[in-house]
Amino acid sequence: MTANLEVTDGVGTILLDRPPMNALDVATQDRLRELAEEATGREDVRAVVLYGGEKVFAAGADIKEMQVMDHAAMVVRSKALQDSFTAVARIPKPVVAAVTGYALGGGCELALCADYRIAADNARLGQPEILLGLIPGAGGTQRLARLIGPSRAKDLIFTGRHVKAEEALTIGLVDRVVPAAEVYEQAHAWAAGLAKGPALALRAAKESVDAGLETDIDTGLTIERNWFAGLFATEDRLRGMRSFVEEGPGKAKFL
Repeated sequence: MTANLEVTDGVGTILLDRPPMNALDVATQDRLRELAEEATGREDVRAVVLYGGEKVFAAGADIKEMQVMDHAAMVVRSKALQDSFTAVARIPKPVVAAVTGYALGGGCELALCADYRIAADNARLGQPEILLGLIPGAGGTQRLARLIGPSRAKDLIFTGRHVKAEEALTIGLVDRVVPAAEVYEQAHAWAAGLAKGPALALRAAKESVDAGLETDIDTGLTIERNWFAGLFATEDRLRGMRSFVEEGPGKAKFL
């Protein structure tokens, strides 16, 4: 297997396992889609960590594999490539990327599919496709611009340069920088804390934010309002409000 799903304490870790650099070949792309769909459907998975191991997150696509593809082959493959990453982005549960070492090209694009990114202090991120005469093809031109703004995204995409962890933090490409030895531990702790939360409310929050970013403010407010009202039909809402009234804030325990 080029990747697998390991579950502990409600947290599913999607672990890339294609040494030495976790190059994202076709088999790995397809496997990511399978694991994203599995994590979506499993009730024992309440939050997800994307992880490439202690040394590298993912150094990009498999260039040797792509080199032999012609236009017709890539017309077919590019849709499957994007679908694999979109499946990760649409996991309806909190997802955190634990980024160590290189997260370049497809690796950076995979990290962009997470809701939150924790990077090692030795991490390097970037979209170097321009150096191959290409552009990002797994969502980089879209998700990166939405995350850090179009001007900063264009700088990274036009130049193909790598950014170190601290610059990535400054521009909003990652959300936290920690010592390399602590990346997975902190990512798992972030996910485990949310795994104890109200699953439907977390799903509603994620889908409201993500869908709202794709539309106008009035439509976004309608999406929010519908989710907000709908949560009044859930057991979690009853538990949360009852606990608040009887015990004070922050003490509710959700199923």
